[in-house]
Amino acid sequence: MDTIEPITAERAAALHRVQELSREFLEGLAERPVGARGRFEDVVAQLGGPLPEHGAGPLASVEQLAAAVGPGLVASTGPRYFGFVIGGSLPAALAADWLTATWDQNAGMVATSPAAAAAEAVVVEWLKELAGLPREAELGLVTGCQMANFTGLLAARRSVLLRAGWDVEENGLQGAPSVNVVIGDEAHATIHSALRMLGLGSGRALRVAADAQGRMQPEALRATLERLAGPSIVCAQAGNVNTGAFDPLEAIADITRSRGAWLHVDGAFGLWAAAAPARRHLTRGMERADSWASDAHKWLNVPYDSGIVAVREPGLLGQTLRKSAAYLVRSNGGRDNHDFSPESSRRARGFALWAGLRSLGREGVAELVERCCRLASRLADRLRAGGALVLNEVVLNQVLVRFVPRAGGDADALTRAVTARVQRDGVCWASGTRWQEMEALRLSVSNWSTTEADVDRSAEAILAALRTEEASA
Repeated sequence: MDTIEPITAERAAALHRVQELSREFLEGLAERPVGARGRFEDVVAQLGGPLPEHGAGPLASVEQLAAAVGPGLVASTGPRYFGFVIGGSLPAALAADWLTATWDQNAGMVATSPAAAAAEAVVVEWLKELAGLPREAELGLVTGCQMANFTGLLAARRSVLLRAGWDVEENGLQGAPSVNVVIGDEAHATIHSALRMLGLGSGRALRVAADAQGRMQPEALRATLERLAGPSIVCAQAGNVNTGAFDPLEAIADITRSRGAWLHVDGAFGLWAAAAPARRHLTRGMERADSWASDAHKWLNVPYDSGIVAVREPGLLGQTLRKSAAYLVRSNGGRDNHDFSPESSRRARGFALWAGLRSLGREGVAELVERCCRLASRLADRLRAGGALVLNEVVLNQVLVRFVPRAGGDADALTRAVTARVQRDGVCWASGTRWQEMEALRLSVSNWSTTEADVDRSAEAILAALRTEEASA
């Protein structure tokens, strides 16, 4: 019978080459064009074709993969990527993520990995402390904020229906009391998709008016809830994806509590304002919610697959997500992670989170948040001074700008043209958006490695694109 040696020479060579390729990529981030330079179709052509009959082996496969995908990679982990609220990867978190893949642990149960279970048990307590969440709250680590919103609202659905005398996990939705879901006009797309997956219907959600910064208006929420009867869930927002604005969570918590409604807070990135003393006031009232969703990749700068869901009521996540089978070994006093997230077999998400947080400490997380906010304000000031119209109050790490022709003309067309040129030029990258019936350029400062020099260089590149487009109009 053939045997496979633990470490063959070829396997060792492949791992060594991966280290070299990774280092080359990271060392080149500062000057690499930020946007991808290869098209999807080109990468498919390099990777594709029929599956070969014979294997190429680890080293040749790694070499081919790196060469094929290189032009299609986006420098989103670099210091001048300002798109989609995407953070980078702290050195300690990245290194721990490499180890996570090497260790290849199933983090579902204590029985499958006491180490993975222990890391998550520690990390969830640190996360509660950082975000100022109630001590009794339970946290699960999920793939990202989409699944965090889904899982938090899954627990909400169970709780409000139980209060109405209906066990939805046992009986399903057919015949269940109708659940009212109330959202702000600026609720994130992941809230809508979570409602669709939950069978609550995004189209049935009642929308509450928002102000010019995207903040839910409390009196409009009060009027909406007063018209409703039966189980109700309210979805609020800590950090608007365009403006960074926070819903007035204290007032919203008062209103939802008076009406017996469940309050869920989508804090995809804004949740971590609670960790920074100068920004903590923005989150006032957030701790009074019933569930929360966030993503450590966005601002804690941990690699992907690091979403976070929290639910105030102890045991509710386990009741909602319970899994039972004769072969499943329950821990005695430990943490079976599959009780806190929808998956059973999954990656050990706690290792990279632990390493990232341990490398920063409480002061380091606060400094990271504060620095990104300061840099966002600096970016807004530079762009405003150069003729851009800043549309938002820069209270956090988001900057929303629009370009209006000085001689008059189509501001939407100019804004789209500047956005496209910025993305092509590659000095920095930011996404276009549509805000209150206007085209805008949206910039998010979320990366641990971004400096004042990066911000100044990016602002000049954006203003140069504006000058070029105005001159060619």
